[in-house]
Amino acid sequence: MTEEKRKILVLVEGAKTDVALMERLLSAYQIDCKYEIVSYCTNIYTLYHEMFEDNDPADMDLLQLLKSREPDPVKKALFDEFYSDILLIFDLDPHDPGFTPEKISGMARYFVESSDMGKLYINYPMVEAFYHMASIPDPDFDSYYATLDELIAGEYKARVNRENRNHDYRKFAATKEECNIVIGQNISKSWRLVDNDPGDDLLPAQVEMLAAQLNCIQSDRRVAVLSTCAFFIPEYNPKLIR
Repeated sequence: MTEEKRKILVLVEGAKTDVALMERLLSAYQIDCKYEIVSYCTNIYTLYHEMFEDNDPADMDLLQLLKSREPDPVKKALFDEFYSDILLIFDLDPHDPGFTPEKISGMARYFVESSDMGKLYINYPMVEAFYHMASIPDPDFDSYYATLDELIAGEYKARVNRENRNHDYRKFAATKEECNIVIGQNISKSWRLVDNDPGDDLLPAQVEMLAAQLNCIQSDRRVAVLSTCAFFIPEYNPKLIR
C-alpha cells in the first residue's frame, strides 16, 4: 500500500474479538485513511463455498457477494461504496470440517492484492494467536504451537486466556510500543517458519507461510501459533513499527 489517503474495507471473520483487534491496531497506528470493518460472521470455508466451489472467482464481485448475504439493509449500502483496498482477515481453523489444504491454498493464491481482488491475511490457528504471549516480548513465543487435538477439543481459546500476560485481551498490547513488539515477534517467527533469509523483503509471502503451516499439519498434526492479521501495518508503512 502507498501512503496516500485510502478507503479500506476490512472483512473479518467474527463480530467481537476480530473487530476489537482491528479497531485497536488501526487506532494505535493512526492509519491515515477511512475504513470500514465488516464481520463476515462465518469462516473462510464458507467463503470458499460461495465464491470458489462452483465458480471462477475472477468472474465474481466480492462486494456484491457480501451485499447479497447481508441481512441488514443499512449495512448493505457499505458494499456499494468504492474501496481502494480490501483486507480479508480469517482464521486457518484446520480442525473445521470444511478445511482442506487445496481450498485454503487456492484462496491464498487468489487473494494477493489489496487494491484488486483483495488480500488475505490468515491467523494460525485463529485470531486469538495475537494474544498468545505470556509477556511482551515473550522469549518462548517461537515454541508455541497448537495441536489438532486441542483444536478439535475446543481447548485452544481457553489455553490462550490462561497463558496470556494479562488474562484480559483489553489490557494486552495496549500501547503502540507493545504492539510493535508483538508484530515484530510474529514477523521474526514467520521468517523462521518458512526457513528463509528475509534479504530485502519485509515479510514472507502469505502463500509461503501457509505452505509451511500445511507441512506442519501434515507431518506433526500441529500448527505454529502465528498472527498475520497485523502484517498490513508494516505493509502500509514499514516505518510505523520502527
